[in-house]
Amino acid sequence: MADGLPSGLLEACVVVGLSNDKLKELSQMNGSPLPQLDPEVIQVCAPPFVSKDSVSEPGVGNFSRSQLRCSFIKKKTDRPVISTGNPKDEITEDVSVPKDLDLVALPHLCFPGGLQVTREQKVEQFHFLVFTDVFGNQTHGVVLQYYRSIQEGMMYPNRHRSTCKSPQLYTAYAICVISKHPFYNTLKDCLSSLFRQLKICQMTDMEEKVKEFSAKLALIPVPPPGQLHVMFTLRPLTIVLPSKEDKNHPVIDLDLHLPFLCFKSRELLQIIASILTEQRMVLFSSDWSKLTLIAECFMLYIRPLLWQHPLVPILSQQMLDFVMAPTAFLMGCHISHYEEVAMEADDLILIDIDEGTVSCSRCHYVKVPDTPQAAAQSFMSRRKGLQLHYDLEVVHQSICGDLNEVRMQRRRWQHRLNLEIQNITLELIVNIFRDVSDYLSYEHRVFNTDEFLKTREPEDQPFYKKLLDTHIFHSFLKERLNGKMDTFTRMERSIRTDNQKWRGSLDYSRRPTIKEMALKGGSTKNGLTKRLSTSLANLNAEKHLSPKIVPEMPLNTPPRPVKIFQLPDFPPPFNYPDVCHYFGDLILQLNKAISATPPDDSSLLARYFYLRGLINMLNSKRLDALSDFQNLYKTDIEIFPGELVKILVDSLQIEERVQAQKRSELKWLICHVKVNEKSEHMEADYHVKKFKLPKAPMQLEEFVKCTQESGIVRDVATTQRLFEALTIGGQKQIDPEMFREFYTFWKDTEAVAKEVLLPATVLEILDNNECVYKLSSSVKTSFGVGKIAMTQKRLFLLTTGRPGYVEITRFRDIEEVKISTAPFLLLRIPSLKIKNSLKKEIFEANLKSECELWNLMIKEMWAGRMMAENHKDPHYVQQALTNVLLMDAVVGCLQTQKAVYAASKLAYYENLRQEAPMIIPRPTAETLKHKINPSQNMTNPQSVDVLLYTPGQLTFCDRSVDGKPKLWCALSCGTVVVFDAVSWSLKQSCINLGDSRLNCMMVLDQEQVWIGSQDSVIYIINTHSMLCHKQLTEHHGEVTDFALEKLSSENSLSQAQVYSCSADGTVIVWNVPSLKVKRQFHLSCDRLQSIQVFNDSLWCGATDCVMELRQNGALLRRISLPDDIKTTGSAFGKVTQFMERRQIWTSFTDSSELCIWDSTNPVKPPKRVTLPNCSEVTCMIRVKKQVWIGCSVGSGLSKVVGKIFVLDTESLEVEKELEAHEDIVQTLFSVEDRYILSGSAKLDGKIAIWRVD
Repeated sequence: MADGLPSGLLEACVVVGLSNDKLKELSQMNGSPLPQLDPEVIQVCAPPFVSKDSVSEPGVGNFSRSQLRCSFIKKKTDRPVISTGNPKDEITEDVSVPKDLDLVALPHLCFPGGLQVTREQKVEQFHFLVFTDVFGNQTHGVVLQYYRSIQEGMMYPNRHRSTCKSPQLYTAYAICVISKHPFYNTLKDCLSSLFRQLKICQMTDMEEKVKEFSAKLALIPVPPPGQLHVMFTLRPLTIVLPSKEDKNHPVIDLDLHLPFLCFKSRELLQIIASILTEQRMVLFSSDWSKLTLIAECFMLYIRPLLWQHPLVPILSQQMLDFVMAPTAFLMGCHISHYEEVAMEADDLILIDIDEGTVSCSRCHYVKVPDTPQAAAQSFMSRRKGLQLHYDLEVVHQSICGDLNEVRMQRRRWQHRLNLEIQNITLELIVNIFRDVSDYLSYEHRVFNTDEFLKTREPEDQPFYKKLLDTHIFHSFLKERLNGKMDTFTRMERSIRTDNQKWRGSLDYSRRPTIKEMALKGGSTKNGLTKRLSTSLANLNAEKHLSPKIVPEMPLNTPPRPVKIFQLPDFPPPFNYPDVCHYFGDLILQLNKAISATPPDDSSLLARYFYLRGLINMLNSKRLDALSDFQNLYKTDIEIFPGELVKILVDSLQIEERVQAQKRSELKWLICHVKVNEKSEHMEADYHVKKFKLPKAPMQLEEFVKCTQESGIVRDVATTQRLFEALTIGGQKQIDPEMFREFYTFWKDTEAVAKEVLLPATVLEILDNNECVYKLSSSVKTSFGVGKIAMTQKRLFLLTTGRPGYVEITRFRDIEEVKISTAPFLLLRIPSLKIKNSLKKEIFEANLKSECELWNLMIKEMWAGRMMAENHKDPHYVQQALTNVLLMDAVVGCLQTQKAVYAASKLAYYENLRQEAPMIIPRPTAETLKHKINPSQNMTNPQSVDVLLYTPGQLTFCDRSVDGKPKLWCALSCGTVVVFDAVSWSLKQSCINLGDSRLNCMMVLDQEQVWIGSQDSVIYIINTHSMLCHKQLTEHHGEVTDFALEKLSSENSLSQAQVYSCSADGTVIVWNVPSLKVKRQFHLSCDRLQSIQVFNDSLWCGATDCVMELRQNGALLRRISLPDDIKTTGSAFGKVTQFMERRQIWTSFTDSSELCIWDSTNPVKPPKRVTLPNCSEVTCMIRVKKQVWIGCSVGSGLSKVVGKIFVLDTESLEVEKELEAHEDIVQTLFSVEDRYILSGSAKLDGKIAIWRVD
C-alpha cells in the first residue's frame, strides 16, 4: 500500500515455462524426438498490486500502473525485458522485479532436471529453493511443477487457439512463490489450493488466476515471534501461518523428523560433525523436494550456531561446476550425478539421502572426526525415545471426515515432534560446547584455545581441533562474550547441577571435586594417583579427562499454548477501496481481540499490537502504527521492530510530526529512535582473540591484562600482589620468559590435581564438593609415611604402601603452625609442626625443602578460614586458596633463595592477621548470618545500590519454573545479578538495564520485578525468564521509589496499583495488569526521593520537605526542614514511617542526627537522636519495633567504614551497633521481618545477611 514498507507473506510469484513461439515450434514436430528445452520466465507478479493513485487513473479502471508489473517477460540476451503491449513502450528494465531476484538463474532452479516435453501428462510435484545474497540474507521459494497440453497453451496472433490436429503433447509450467521467510509447508498448501483452480481453468485465464493468487498472498501479514499464529482460507484449504518461537530463531514450517527417517544415528552425527567443522558437502537424492528440506533441517539442528558458507540445496545441470569451489559449502543435486560429482573433487562429503549413507569422494572412509563421544551417546539415547510415525500415533483414533480438522490434528502432532527434536539437537550442541565459557576472558574478549583443547578427551581432540578454526565457532564465541541470552544459554543453565553452580560462583581453579572423581570411577586398589612418582616437570603432555555427559532430566517440554488469529475473507485484490476495507476489517478484528484479551496476558497483547501496527503501517496510518509499536514497551519489548519503526519515523509527513510532538509517548519514541540510530554508528568491539603468551616485558597494567586473559586470576588486587611477588628485588616489570615459566608451572600443577585418583575409602570420607589442591612429595611424618594433601577444608595424609587416609586437621581446628628442626644423623632437618585444638598429639612432618612453603600455605588457609567464619563469608576461603596456589606457582617459577619470601607477598590474610588481628564485636558476630560477594565474576568490586528478596514458591507445580527464593542485587552501571537464596549460588550473572544507576526495586506477585533507573525508565523483569520484556517510559526524570497499594483483601494484581515517583516531582499511578497510567500529578519540591502508602494517604519525602497527600495529590500536611538544619545547608536524607506509633523518622545529609516527627501534628517539635561515631545516615528501614540505620563512620584507624545501628522505637536508644562493611552501607532490605540484608559501596561491595531478634 505504501512504497518502502514491508510486504506480507509474498515477495514475488514467478511463472516459468515455454514461450508461445516455442510452443508453436513444438506443435509442428509431428513425431520427431522430443527435445529438452530451456525454460523461460513468462510472468512475474510482485507487490504492491494496488495504490491510492489507481482510483483516479483514467483508462485503467480499478488497476494501477503498478498492476502492469505483473506482466509477461521475454528473455532477450541475458536480461529479460518487460512488454507493456505497445512496441514503442519497450523498456529495458523491469522495475517491478525485486532487486535481489535473479531471473536469469531462476528458470533452471525451477526445472533443475531440465524442461522435458512429454506425450503423457505427468503428476504435479513440488520442490523447494533457498536463495542467498552476498550479505548472507536468505530468501526462500516453493515451486509447483504441473503439466498442460501444448495445444491448449498455444495462441495465434488473433488470440484464438490452434484448431489443427497434431499428436497430443504436454509441457510443464512452474509456479515459484518466493518469500523472505521459510514458510515451506504453508506455501506448499497455498500452491496446492491454486493448482486446484488451474486444473479446471482455461489457459487464457491462467495469468489472471496467478495474479489474483499473488495479490491475496501479499495481503497476508507475517505474525511476530511468539504464540500468535495467523489463519486464512484459500478454498478449499484453511491454512495456518506459524510464527517464530523467538526473534533469534527462524520460523519452523517443515517436518524436522525427515532426516531421522532417512539416516541412522551414526550418519546423522557424521553430517552434523561435517557441518560444525565446515566441510564441503553435497546432498544427493532422486527426489528434488528432499534436498532443500533435509538441508534446512540440519541448519536448524545446529541452532543457535549459524552456517556462514554457501548453501545451495539444489544445483541444476548448468550449475554442477559449483562443487569445485574451494571454500566450505552445502549443496545438493540429483542422484544421477553422484558418480560425476564424486570424481570432480577430493574430500567432498557425499550424502546419499535415498540410501541413508555418508561417504567421501575418492576415499574409502569419511575424513570427518567423530562427534565427541559423550555427547553422541546422549544423542543416540534420546533418539530412541522419539515416536517418528504419525500413523502409530493415531492408530487408536477414529477417522475424521473434516479435511481441515485432519490437517490440524496432523499439524499439532508435528509441532510436538518438532519441539522434541529441537530439544534433543540443542542438548547435543550444549553437550559439545557446554564448558567453553570457562576458557573465556570476558573483560578482554580472549579464548584460551590451548587450555580448552587440553581438557578434551583424547578421542575427541581431532574434532575440536577442526572445530576451533571455523567461522561457526568464532561466531559462537562472539555471542557468548556479548552475553547473548539464547536457547543455548537457557538450556546450559537449566541442566547445570548445584555443584556446578557452586563451582561457578566460588571456585575458578578447575580442580575436580570428590564427587566428580567418584563419577570418573578412577579409584584404584594399588595406587593413589596415576603417577604419584612423576615429577612436576614432566606433565606437559598429560590431559584431564572431562566427565561423561549423561542425560539427567527429561527434555519433553510441553508446547506453549498457541492462539490463532483468523484473517477476514480476501477482497477483490485489485480494487483499492476493497483492499482498504479489508484492512479496516482486519483492524476491527484486532481491536476486538485486544479488548477480549485479559490485561495480564501481556505476551498475547503484544502480538496483537504488533500485528495491528503492521496493518496500520501498510494502510498509511503512520501515527496509529507508531502508537501500536509504542505499546510493545509495556507488553513485550523483545519483539519491538526497531528497523521497521525507523522506516516509519523517517516516512512521517510534516503534519504528522507536528501531531506526534503533541503526544508524549510518541515524542519519546521518536527521540529514542534517533538516539539509538546515533549509538549504532559507534562501532562495537566484536572481535575474539586467542590467548597468546607475551613476547615483550610487561609493566603492571600489561601484566594485569595478560593474567586475566590467561584465566589465572581475575581480581585486580590479587594480580597486583602477584606482580609484586614476581618482581621482588628487581625491576618492576615481568620478562616474557618468567611469565611463560610461571604460566607453565600453574597449568602443570592444575594438571596434577586433576589427575589425582583417590582410593574409594578416601572418597567416602571427604565431602562431595571438596577438591585436592596440593599434594606434597612423599615425606616422613609422625602419622606415618605418605603425602600431605590439602583441600579447602582440611589437611590429610595419604599413606604409602597400603593406601589409606589419616586426617591431620581441619583448618578451623588449627591452634598453631610452626617450623622446627628434627635431628637426622648429624643433620637437623626442618620439620613442620601443626597443633590441633581438638587433639593432644602434635602432627610433625619432615618436609625438608618444602617446609617453608607449606608453612606459608597452611597459615594462609588457616587465616582465610578464620576470616570466613568470623565474617560468615565463604569467599575468604576461596581467595585464600587462590593465594596459596599462586604462592606455589611463584616458588616453582622463581626457584631462588628469595622464592618463599616473594611468595609471602601473596599471604594476604596471614599478613592481615599478624598486622592487626580483627576482633569481631560480639553483637556483630551473633547477629551476622552470612555474607556474599555479588561482584565475584567481575574484575573489581561493584557498589551494591539496591537489594530485593523474592520469597519464591517451593511447591510450584511447573518443573520448568524455578520456584526457589531469590536475592536480587542492583550493582553499579545498570547491572542486576540474582542469587539463589537457598544455596546462595549465583543464578543470573548479569542482567544489563542500560548504563545508569538503578535506584529502586519492587516485586509484584512473584511474577515480575520493577526497577527504577536514573535514566527515567522503569524496567520490568519476568522472574521466570529473567528477561526484561517491558519498559515504562512515562517518567521524564530519575525514577526514585515505588509504593504498592492493594485495593482489596484479594492477593491479586488486578486489585492493586503502583505509585512511582521521580526526582522532578512527578508521581504516576499505574494500573498493574494493563500498565496504563491511571492518573499522575506533580509536586512542588526539591528532588522527590521516596513515596509510601498508608491507609488512604501518601507520604512523599523530598530533600526540602516531607508531605502527606491525598491520593489525588492534594496536600494534607507538610513537614519542613528545622531551622537549625537549614542554616547548615543540609537537607532531608532518608524517610521511614512507623504509623502504628504515628512516627515519621527522618535523617539529614552530612549529619548523624535523626528527627522523629508526630505524623498527626507535624508542627510539633520532633524528638532528636544523635548516633554515636557516625558521620552520616545513608539508609534506614523499620523492622518490627526497631529501626535499622545504615551509617558512614568516616575515616579512622578501623577498616570498618559502614556501621548499622539498631534503635528501639519506644526508648529511642541504640540496642545494637553492628560493624557491617569496609565501605558505607548503601542499602537495607527486610526479609519478612526475620532477616535484614545490607549492601555496601564498591570498596567493600559485599552483601551481609543479619538476623532480626
